[in-house]
Amino acid sequence: MIVNTKAIFTEIRNRYSDEYYNTDESILVNGDSLELLKKIPDHSIALILTDPPYHSTKKRNIVGDTSFSKDSEYIDWMKKYAKEWKRVLKHNGSVFCFCSSVMSAQLQVMFSEYFNVLSEIIWTKPNAPGYDGWKQKMKKESLRQWYPHSERIIFLENAAEGNLFKSYFGGQLTAWRKSVKMSTIKLAELTGAYGKVNHGGAVANWEAGRNIPSKEQFEKLKVALSEAGVPDIPDYEDVIRPFNVNKDVEFTDIWTFENVRQYKGKHPAEKPIDLLEHAIKATTYEGDIVLDCFAGSASTGVAAMNLGRKSILFEVDSEWCNYGTNNLNSNRFFKMIE
Repeated sequence: MIVNTKAIFTEIRNRYSDEYYNTDESILVNGDSLELLKKIPDHSIALILTDPPYHSTKKRNIVGDTSFSKDSEYIDWMKKYAKEWKRVLKHNGSVFCFCSSVMSAQLQVMFSEYFNVLSEIIWTKPNAPGYDGWKQKMKKESLRQWYPHSERIIFLENAAEGNLFKSYFGGQLTAWRKSVKMSTIKLAELTGAYGKVNHGGAVANWEAGRNIPSKEQFEKLKVALSEAGVPDIPDYEDVIRPFNVNKDVEFTDIWTFENVRQYKGKHPAEKPIDLLEHAIKATTYEGDIVLDCFAGSASTGVAAMNLGRKSILFEVDSEWCNYGTNNLNSNRFFKMIE
């Protein structure tokens, strides 16, 4: 039973009364995202892809970037988001959180209370010749540390207590198997999923969260457990975290997407569409719901629309909501005439 994301998205749309943009694929809402998050149902979001204020950069043209006098105040504020993100994220969902290299370590320690920290992605932002911004203009001899020519993206998955690697699926598999008093060896025999060392090895590894079954293996698990009396086992897409990369796309934790060039009206922290599309493609299925709590120019919504995903966008600044609405409308128009 693949979760009906269309029905969930419709339910979420009906919970907001002050949308700037509202279609069957995207909504953009103006307001404090911490408050707006409370209206999202539990475990309904497949991916959180968001770019909060960095705090360490102290940019006055970014709302919230100068709001905290201490790092600890910023971390406490982000912890409120972490709690809400854990609540709204699907059990097999993912999070990409942009941050500065200065704050990454502290954020990861905090996030580890709620999520499994999977990667710290380094976005190197290689720019075309002649467009290197401050990197070329500044006086190198005045530096007192290495020039920060990269940003960080913390990649997270929902964590569940109960096994070695805090795997939600691992915990579910253990619960299903034990509910019908079946041993790991017996389940391995029924599915043909033998380990290399012992007869229950593959199942035991799945339950510990070391790895996951293939879709074919999962279907065999589902048949074996259902016939043994386990009811309502979800489909593969609803329980296994999607992650799809290959040799033709960025598959390491070093990403080399060019920055967005300056143009009149550009958001000061605007992220490139191809980078956002890469993150969405790798970690969601078509029709899934993507959430951005700091939407800015609504680039996450544009990327989601391009890939057939739905998006929920929150933005505290009404001027950027107007800009984001125009951005989404324009992108939708061009897609219609393609």
